[in-house]
Amino acid sequence: MNNQLDQLKKFTTVVADTGDFESLKAYSPTDSTTNPSLIYAASQKPQYQHLLKEAIAYGKKQGKDTTQHILDKVFVNFGLEILKLVPGRVSTEVDARLSFDVEGSIAKARHLISLYEEAGISRKRVLIKLASTWEGILAAKTLEKEGIHCNMTLLFSLPQAIACAEAKATLISPFVGRILDWYKKSEGVASYPPQEDPGVKSVTTIYNYYKKFGYPTEIMGASFRNKEEILELAGCDLLTIAPNLLEELKSDAAPIPRKLDPTKVKAMSINKMSLDEKTFRYLLNEDAMATEKLSEGIRNFVKDIVKLEKLILSL
Repeated sequence: MNNQLDQLKKFTTVVADTGDFESLKAYSPTDSTTNPSLIYAASQKPQYQHLLKEAIAYGKKQGKDTTQHILDKVFVNFGLEILKLVPGRVSTEVDARLSFDVEGSIAKARHLISLYEEAGISRKRVLIKLASTWEGILAAKTLEKEGIHCNMTLLFSLPQAIACAEAKATLISPFVGRILDWYKKSEGVASYPPQEDPGVKSVTTIYNYYKKFGYPTEIMGASFRNKEEILELAGCDLLTIAPNLLEELKSDAAPIPRKLDPTKVKAMSINKMSLDEKTFRYLLNEDAMATEKLSEGIRNFVKDIVKLEKLILSL
């Protein structure tokens, strides 16, 4: 019997949620995704200092906005190294401080893609990560028309997912574990049975909606707190998994049944939702969990970007 990681790969694309290259070598994922928190953690390790120093040298040659140029180049440098180790795509995040800035997000995405292309990497191998705010979704709509593929992150609700699909975003990343965190705290519950996990139920609902109405946008479950969440979403288009959970899957040979299956969705009765900006904002506001976790996620990514800037300036 193959281990659970190998079994999972038969019906789900496995993505490594890490900025650590050694983990990529160990688990052979198809894609890899990063965020400011992961890049900040990796940047403090001695073996990755050369990526920072190269970015600093690049930024100083640009004449103005030196720190921003360095920061962009750090993210791209990590992405370039990751692409040497995975056959698929890497996700690189737009500065979270631009989460409510449509034009700023578009300009930053174009610049990141230009840095990859200058290094000889096709834009097909890069996903630009944008927060799933209304502004982030509008930015994605424009970028996708230019062949710049987007990964919509900090996604916690069906209305966000629907708006992303209508914008023709390439991929969404619903945050399973962060949804679980909110409900555990809100309801004073220590845990849920895996099939009743609020994050699992949210992603299952999104998956069924997308498959029912034929949206090509891919769904990549993210931010897992335990292996059971992953197993409940076996069959999802993609799952991005941290190294410790990849190791748990690799160390277990118990059989994995497929839980999400597009062939089972067609018979489901699901109402299609129509969203404009007013409806999107109202429905998001009505969902306390999604509103709070989106805001918190943006704030925390900004904190780690600021930490990374300070680290860069100290070198």
